[in-house]
Amino acid sequence: MDIDSKIDLIKRNTAEIITESELKELLRKKEKPVVYLGTAITGKPHLAYFMWVLKLSDFLRAGFKVKVLLADLHGALDGTSWEILDKRYDYYAKTIPLMFEAIGVDTKNLEFVKGSDFELKPEYMYDVLQVSSLASIHDLKKAASEVVKFGDNPKLSGLIYPIMQMMDEQYLEADVQYGGADQRKIFMFAREYHEKIGYKPRIEIMTPIIPGLVGKKMSASDPKTKIDILDDEETIKSKIQNAECEAGNPDNGVMAFLKYVLMTIKTDRKEKLIIKRKKEHGGDLTYKNYSEVEKDFISKRLHPLDLKNAIAEEIINLMKPIWKHRKELEIFAQKAYP
Repeated sequence: MDIDSKIDLIKRNTAEIITESELKELLRKKEKPVVYLGTAITGKPHLAYFMWVLKLSDFLRAGFKVKVLLADLHGALDGTSWEILDKRYDYYAKTIPLMFEAIGVDTKNLEFVKGSDFELKPEYMYDVLQVSSLASIHDLKKAASEVVKFGDNPKLSGLIYPIMQMMDEQYLEADVQYGGADQRKIFMFAREYHEKIGYKPRIEIMTPIIPGLVGKKMSASDPKTKIDILDDEETIKSKIQNAECEAGNPDNGVMAFLKYVLMTIKTDRKEKLIIKRKKEHGGDLTYKNYSEVEKDFISKRLHPLDLKNAIAEEIINLMKPIWKHRKELEIFAQKAYP
């Protein structure tokens, strides 16, 4: 794969790259760059995680070494009880690899890293303290504002969070950090403060946030907004049927998940989306890309109910490889989320 093809693949479904020129230069100079994504060990993994699983698969196909940081200490900094931290880590460590398997990506260059395995080392903590002596409370709170749950009585841990996230780039030897668009303030904080302590700023790549089934964002704490990895078929169908999806308006979580996850998978597999309908309602509809679906949805040729039925079935098919491990995962989940 040439550099332009790699760039096109990495840019797919992205919201922002800081900066694209740096990315091109990296690909010219380094045969196997390193990209990392960190996921804090907090709420249960849910369907929106497939957004970043798919993007990391793009990096794998583009020749990157991919590191997934299972950030247990960040989970504690953002409110996960220390007493249950290891059990939540175990659940993530069992679940996330299965999501990569479910989409069929080659994972030979994929590595999972536990945060506390390196974040407690003296040299790492020295750098954290060094940045804490340079960054103001205002800058730290601003950096973490869209990621950390501060609440009415903010904890000091929320201000440490962005410092540790920026240091993860250095100690994971990453060339690129990837995350959702809600990470942007932390990413920009990292680029500024790495230079202040003599490290190179990293390339930061962001993808959009998939809206919730109800409301603006899929939330691990609100079951109505998201589909849990262990939800059964009937629960999935019910949640999709109750999701916000106004006829003619594609600005909702159902359409976003279709665009960024389901149709991306179908494109890679060279498959088409089939919307099954009764003959009296016009018969089945077949789509080869998201733009075609959106066009028919906006024109109201495609009814939300028919779309929802098809998406529910697609999600169920996506989940089936993971559900083969349901009994084991449920045991881990019961311990992690009693």
